[in-house]
Amino acid sequence: MRKSKLQQANLEGNADDVEAAFYHALQNADIEKLMACWADEDDIVCIHPGGPRVVGAMAIRATFEAMFANGSIRAWPQHVRKTVSIASAVHNLLEKVEVLTPQGPTHAWVIATNVYHRTAQGWRMVAHHASPGTTSDVQEVTESPSVLH
Repeated sequence: MRKSKLQQANLEGNADDVEAAFYHALQNADIEKLMACWADEDDIVCIHPGGPRVVGAMAIRATFEAMFANGSIRAWPQHVRKTVSIASAVHNLLEKVEVLTPQGPTHAWVIATNVYHRTAQGWRMVAHHASPGTTSDVQEVTESPSVLH
């Protein structure tokens, strides 16, 4: 598989930059830029909402190509929570997704986790796991603070 220029030599930036490029590529149905966000490793993994585990660059590419055959994916990362270390980053977020209905566009939510590693080519995605959310308002359960008496 031919690597894009971004994948060949992007030594700058961070996981946030790769995430922005990933969602920009989704919104523009740009398979080359989307695949440039992924690490060049055999065990990269992608799980689409309600779908199976897809392993490897060729399989991941095929799933996105199939989705792009229906147009771009209008998804925006929202409410991002990050855990970052020297060589890895985990972003848990809500994707606000535009869905076309007979009544016109509406929004739904997808719960996603994106995992990034710092590689020799710079930061790259190694996992994208998305689960179905709801069409209602975003809800998040967080730990309640302890009250000392």
